[in-house]
Amino acid sequence: MTTTLAGGRAARRQTMRRIRPRRSPAVPLLIAVWAGAAAVLWLWWDNTPSLADDTSKILAAGRITGLLAGYLMALVVLQMARVPALERRVGTDRVARWHAMTGRYTLCLVLAHVFLTMWGYALQAGKGLGDIVQQTIDSINQLPDMGKAAIGTGLLFLIGILSIGGVRRLIGYDTWYHVHLLTYASVYMTFWHQITTGNEFAVEPAAKTFWYGLYGVVTALVLWYRILTPIRLNLRHRMRVEAVIEETPGIVSVLIGGRKLHRMGAEAGHFFRWRFKAPGMRFSSHPYSLSAAPRPDMLRITVKAIGDHTSRLRELEPGTKVWAEGPYGAMTAQRRSRGKVLLVAGGVGITPMRALFETLPGATGDITLLYRANTTQDLALWGELAKIADERGARLMYAVNSPDGERPDISAESLQRKIPDIDQHDVFMCGPPGFAQSVYEALRGAGVPARRIHHESFEM
Repeated sequence: MTTTLAGGRAARRQTMRRIRPRRSPAVPLLIAVWAGAAAVLWLWWDNTPSLADDTSKILAAGRITGLLAGYLMALVVLQMARVPALERRVGTDRVARWHAMTGRYTLCLVLAHVFLTMWGYALQAGKGLGDIVQQTIDSINQLPDMGKAAIGTGLLFLIGILSIGGVRRLIGYDTWYHVHLLTYASVYMTFWHQITTGNEFAVEPAAKTFWYGLYGVVTALVLWYRILTPIRLNLRHRMRVEAVIEETPGIVSVLIGGRKLHRMGAEAGHFFRWRFKAPGMRFSSHPYSLSAAPRPDMLRITVKAIGDHTSRLRELEPGTKVWAEGPYGAMTAQRRSRGKVLLVAGGVGITPMRALFETLPGATGDITLLYRANTTQDLALWGELAKIADERGARLMYAVNSPDGERPDISAESLQRKIPDIDQHDVFMCGPPGFAQSVYEALRGAGVPARRIHHESFEM
């Protein structure tokens, strides 16, 4: 059984505008980040006397690694704040990569800071490198706020270990997600020793004001976008499950009703983080894309059962309350820069592509969808896609394995044969990482510029 959500024409009217793609603010943001790092370096240099001996050099190195670690900790939290300018303009997947990279640099700097500072303190006390452990214990017991800093540092390293790819897969998504929230506690507990023991903040009141301002702004953004905004959204829209429908074996659609859903700001290509108030699901929050254009009274997600959470979706009862956060993602019509568009979907990656296929404005022949699946039985939402293609004069193609299991040819040459002017298209793509990488390489080989290949990964 399938379910069709009408409203394509209305949705296209909302997106029917002169093609004027938004520019990503990624470059200005990165420039601002590097400018902040340069300011931290200048603060350290301005407050560093002549380094006459090895002890002074080691302590100075400990100070600069600590300052940079403190600066990056603020950025780590900012990247978790779900700020719309980042989530919808830069892209959630890109921000997640920034967050992971910044976290790794932060851990390395924290480790260097602790080692160098304790080594320098040991040398000042007439001890050697082998006395670092005892010196660390003494510093925790004697210096203000060092006990809290030690706990925060321990939490930070725990989070880092559990975020390693292999470890993360072993512990499961939900455990990793909730442990990851301890980042807030870690940053809070390490912040205070920066103020009370940091030489730069003791001698430069302006530096202390800047540090309080930096962390204050980041804290305000977290409180607003991670707590207050979701509360306001869910109190206003009162979402609930209307129905659960099996589309193909292992794939279900969840229809979600509510009040004035068109005022949520959601577009085709967006996703939300969904929490269903059902037994065993109340404390799980997972990202799922909209699989149809938003309607004033209805949203739809379509999900493949690949884990505990996704498998339980088929058991949801009508009336189950829903808590959502979003909308997120930058893979919307605003990325479009050309009249012609190719949509490429792999497996359950069809969900955002189906919504875009319905809503992207275009003349006959301008919109093409290529759907990759293992078998024709795995082509979820195919009836809807065929109807949309017929109504809009769009092209709909699929690529499935042959009866003997041979994978279809999706290469630069095959794409150019099927779509001779592919290099004049924008391409929106969603699917498993391996599939996305191979298609990306094929598109580049077919002459599509990287700036016109739009894709997001929702594995966060």
